Amino acid sequence: MAPKRAAEDNNSFRARKKQKLSEVRQIAVQDQNGSITNLGPVIHDSMKNLPGAIDVEKFAESRSYEINAMQNAIKTASTSSTHRAWQLLPRHLRRRAASHDPRRVPVRLRAKAKAEMDPVKKKAQGRSRPKLGKSKRLPKSQVFLKRQRDKRWLESHIWHAKRMHMKNMWGFRLAITPTEKSFRPSHRASKHGSILHDASYQSLIELRGPQATLRLIFEMVCDCVNVDPTKKRFIDGSRTVEADFYQPGFYPFKLIGPVIILWRPPPPPPPQETSGSQGKKGKGKGKAKAKAKATPQDELTRTAWIFCHPGLFEDVFTALRTATSIALSSTSKVEVELADLRGQLNVFELMGPKSCQVLKGALSPVMDDAEFKQFWDYLGKIQNSGSLPRNMVVGFKVHDPRLNFPPKNSKPQNSNQPSFSSSTYPTSALARSDLWDETTRVKLKQPRFKKQDLDERRAKSHLIPGTPLSSLPQDDCVPLMLIQTSIVASEQDTEGVHGFTLLLPAGWSMAFLSSLIHTGTRVGGQRERAHQAFEAGRPYFPRDFPGTDLYSLHTRETEEDEKAKWERTPPAKKPNYEKLGTRSPWRADWEVVLGLNTKEGAKKNGAGFLSTQREPELEHESGNNDMDVDKSVEIEYDIPPWVLRGKGLLEAVSRDVNVEGVPGAAAIALHTAIENARKNHHLDLLPPEMTPEILLKSALVTIKLSPCGRGAPTDLAVISSIPDAEVKDCLLLRNDAGKLTNANTTDTASNPSTDSIIGYVTTGGFSLSRGEGFAIGCISLVKYLELKRQRDRLLESADVNKDRRSRLFVKVRERDGQQCRLSGAVAVIIIPVKFLETYKYI
Repeated sequence: MAPKRAAEDNNSFRARKKQKLSEVRQIAVQDQNGSITNLGPVIHDSMKNLPGAIDVEKFAESRSYEINAMQNAIKTASTSSTHRAWQLLPRHLRRRAASHDPRRVPVRLRAKAKAEMDPVKKKAQGRSRPKLGKSKRLPKSQVFLKRQRDKRWLESHIWHAKRMHMKNMWGFRLAITPTEKSFRPSHRASKHGSILHDASYQSLIELRGPQATLRLIFEMVCDCVNVDPTKKRFIDGSRTVEADFYQPGFYPFKLIGPVIILWRPPPPPPPQETSGSQGKKGKGKGKAKAKAKATPQDELTRTAWIFCHPGLFEDVFTALRTATSIALSSTSKVEVELADLRGQLNVFELMGPKSCQVLKGALSPVMDDAEFKQFWDYLGKIQNSGSLPRNMVVGFKVHDPRLNFPPKNSKPQNSNQPSFSSSTYPTSALARSDLWDETTRVKLKQPRFKKQDLDERRAKSHLIPGTPLSSLPQDDCVPLMLIQTSIVASEQDTEGVHGFTLLLPAGWSMAFLSSLIHTGTRVGGQRERAHQAFEAGRPYFPRDFPGTDLYSLHTRETEEDEKAKWERTPPAKKPNYEKLGTRSPWRADWEVVLGLNTKEGAKKNGAGFLSTQREPELEHESGNNDMDVDKSVEIEYDIPPWVLRGKGLLEAVSRDVNVEGVPGAAAIALHTAIENARKNHHLDLLPPEMTPEILLKSALVTIKLSPCGRGAPTDLAVISSIPDAEVKDCLLLRNDAGKLTNANTTDTASNPSTDSIIGYVTTGGFSLSRGEGFAIGCISLVKYLELKRQRDRLLESADVNKDRRSRLFVKVRERDGQQCRLSGAVAVIIIPVKFLETYKYI
């Protein structure tokens, strides 16, 4: 057998390459006869017969051949190298930009990189219009404004655009996700480190007026069952409150979306007069003090900020304006101001356990308040912001963060000093901030000094780079507000993501962003923000809010994109939804799930609720009298699906859940609870056409889904009910941990019928914190009550642990799944359902 590679094979690639490298590394010399030879280097005795003097010109002419040969040899040897400059770097330093930018490689290889760069190719003459002269060129600011005609940029847009995928959303150009592979690292940062999100796109509305009038306005637009934003614990400005906004007078229908309300703290009380003060001046002060004491609390002018999603601004603003006009119609000599403050504040969301250390290292506060100094000292001793009271507000001032650049993270301090008392804090005095003052915000809209000025000042005063600058009286002091933020599913949950929301004036986004991210904080986009809510088991707006206008817009855009992609895919490479029996593969048909007979042309009554007028063609559609009678019973309504929110409503509905048959008691209980809630908020009662049965039939319930076996439900997966026999088998095979002990003993190859579909998954996937599949979805309230009755009925006869009574059992089938299995398959999974008892939205 011949050898694999002949040693003396001159025609092999290896030999030819070796010969080629040997030839280019030789320098051509000239023999005595003037002929050129490349046989190798010629050795001469350089010390023999040296002349006493050299004529430079004659010597250069006589050695011109050797000089040219040396230059050609150097050029040939450099171009025939087997590795380029960027290939000599380690893999984590190789970048695409290194091929055209020598500064992207280390200094030792920059000369080689410059030599390897391709020469710049000039464009042909006359093919492109000449550039404008410097005098006619537009400034960069005007060029950027032209590019923002159909959308707006955040102040940190250029920084994000270089590092993240961007997309037009809700009138802004927003960052979706980083260009690097950072899905899991971003999750780890939110759990063990810190992650920053620029949420300056949020809309801000200011409402100012008498306290009693503002209370009436919020009663008309806020949720009637959940937390009241006008309670004492919120109205003093020490905490933010999360509420759901509805169209005025339409609760529980026409949900607009979640908002965050922040009250301005009342001014501090005037200092008390000493007994020794006398004179006219002192008497005047005493009269003013007595007059202030006589002013009722409800007549004081208060200010509230409403933060909402950018897609909800028009609806929220219109709802507030309508509620204001209704509230002012019954009063006189009262003024209420409604202002649009979009673009006047920047919002940073800093989440993760290390957010306290990042803030301590990046910010240099002005210690002019003893109460704030106590809080700031305590902030350096805690390991997680979840130790602080939920939604507490802290107002303070900081020096220009560029003076202390680059910052360093602080380390948690172990001390035996008394801890932060949650019973004492938060307080309205700690929450006061100059950020509420419009004059201060306008004054600070442009920093007094540019970064170039501060760098020159640092270079002149400090010889060591990185030395912080001392703050001078002419430097800016920026007012901030710090809000504790927790992304959890309910008030009792300890699992979740905790951090802070930082409010700062406009114009200072990049100054604070550079300091915050220099400490090693990861930056996230819309995907990372939504994933934090998903890991915490919390509904995320708008994808988990059926019944809202923005949810309809979101589903419509998603349907168009997915359907267009499906149509472009060849038939052999895409699922056939018709053969699979998928009823609605592109969107969730909630009207069909609830059994509502909607009619686009149905007319609404004067109250704006539901019309019970049946269509006239139903009476004479057929000549058969029996069919006419049957169709006259069926009345068509314009019933919008609505999601049940609030623990009180669920308890009222579930009180008589064990009653078999039609849940009439549950419907009456739900109707009564809503009527009482509307009455407490001074709203009119529901119209008589809105019967308890209609109210119960059109309701949805938000649920959390956790698989018993393998698999991870995805978006738009179908949720179906299962018969009693299969539920019994599941209860007997489940262990104490809630998992199936034998996943292959209860396989079924039959798909669930379309009549058994009770809901859809709105958000699903693999949960990194749980290590298994997880999903958030919605099901019909009527079917939810039936599942509870089924569970209670079967658990009484089955010998199982009573701790499983909080779980319900359903099936989940993917929209492109081919078979239904009770466990062990990705397509169809048995899911225990747990209701989200409390709702707190982002």
